Amino acid sequence: MRSGTTSGTTSDMTRDLADDTARDLAGGTTRDLADDTARDTARDTARDTAGDATRDTPRTAGASRTESPEGAPVQVTDQGLPEWLEPVARAARTVQPHQLSRFLPPESGGRQSAVLVLFGEGEQGPELLLLERAGTLRSHAGQPSFPGGALDPEDGDPDGDGPVRAALREAREETGLDPSGVQVFGVLPRLYIPVSGFVVTPVLGWWREPSPVAPVSPQETARVFTVPVAHLTDPRYRAMAIHPSGHRGPAFRVGPALVWGFTAGVIDRILHYAGWERPWDREREVPLDARS
Repeated sequence: MRSGTTSGTTSDMTRDLADDTARDLAGGTTRDLADDTARDTARDTARDTAGDATRDTPRTAGASRTESPEGAPVQVTDQGLPEWLEPVARAARTVQPHQLSRFLPPESGGRQSAVLVLFGEGEQGPELLLLERAGTLRSHAGQPSFPGGALDPEDGDPDGDGPVRAALREAREETGLDPSGVQVFGVLPRLYIPVSGFVVTPVLGWWREPSPVAPVSPQETARVFTVPVAHLTDPRYRAMAIHPSGHRGPAFRVGPALVWGFTAGVIDRILHYAGWERPWDREREVPLDARS
């Protein structure tokens, strides 16, 4: 089994993603321009070696394929999902941008990017794929995040299939994931990170077929792991992260790691709108380092 953790599920909440996360702290997935530039110099090597990455767990099967030739439409379908994942698919069809954030993308500008929010099924039930950024990176070093990054020209139209292609490509380049085993079943509204200028599209996927995953580039990714949804919904592992700047946002304790910022905000909203959230102590605070 991949590395992960434990238990829970359901409730109510009134805080939106922006108040908790969109303030900037883009929490490790929408990396800054310097990190993107450094990473891109190693991209050709990463693409060549992605297929050699290894992983330690199998997954269940599902439905339609998502990998397609460049330029061809990318299939997005919620048909054939496991029953437990249907609440997320329903939420994705109806959620409005203002329900996720009060910071909406500008009419023009901003750096288009995408993340892959990938659900699988492991020994402890439903789980999410995350990675931990290398400790040597200039920003958000050592932070857990979704696979993802900025759109490349090859990904295509940011208003079309571009974000889906980018999310799958970045996941392959960072973790060695085989995109053909991923069923993309939804795309959430774009979120805006004012401080960094990123316009981020969360792409929802069901990991219906197993494939090996591991860090493709140790200079960028320290580890790749999964976290049971039951652990994320367990009130014992939830808190509010407090940045020295005064920003507050949801956080999740996952073993020795703290998931916070943009990644934690997206997880928080998904748990809420899928009806998986359980009451938790919002007065429990975790201070963040000034370098975070």
